[in-house]
Amino acid sequence: MKNSEIRSLTDSEIAERIVAEQENLTKLRFAHAVSPIENPNKIRETKRFIARLKTALRAKQLAK
Repeated sequence: MKNSEIRSLTDSEIAERIVAEQENLTKLRFAHAVSPIENPNKIRETKRFIARLKTALRAKQLAK
């Protein structure tokens, strides 16, 4: 998802997406701990995506 697409979401949609991605990250970490996942860079990408979502949410809150 591009930053422009993230910015077009509402605050509540971004918050829901953060929760969903955090759950996904937890599942990825657990799966990687049990047996190495095929693409461990997926963990890094998910963490960065969560950070982008949080940054966009904070920017929207400060703009109000």
